[in-house]
Amino acid sequence: MTDASVTIFHNPACGTSRNTLAAIRAAGIEPTVVEYLKAGWTRPQLKALLKTLGLSARDILRVRGTPAEELKLTDPKTTEDQIIDAMVGHPILVERPIVVTPKGAVLARPMEKVLDIL
Repeated sequence: MTDASVTIFHNPACGTSRNTLAAIRAAGIEPTVVEYLKAGWTRPQLKALLKTLGLSARDILRVRGTPAEELKLTDPKTTEDQIIDAMVGHPILVERPIVVTPKGAVLARPMEKVLDIL
C-alpha cells in the first residue's frame, strides 16, 4: 500500500481524529489529509464515500455540536438527499474521522476501527 492511497477526512480539533491520524502514521503511512471543514464536500463526493463506507447519510450524521437538530435532520422523515444537501452546506454535519484505503473505508469511531483497513 502506498501512502498516497490512504486518505483521512480529518478535523484537527477532534481528539478521535487526531488519534486516528497518529495511528495511521504509527503504521508507517503518511496519508493524504483532507481537512473537510476547510475543503467542504460535494454531493457526488459524499454519495461515493457513503457507497464505499456502506453507510447512509444518517449513519454519518454528526449531531453534537452541529446545527443538525435545528435543521430537523434528526427527524425520521428527513430524506437521505436532504441530509446530504445539508452536509454539503454545513460540512461539520459529517462525523469524523473517515479513512479510506485500498482495503476499504471506515468511520473511525472508535479510532481502532482504522486498524482493520491499514
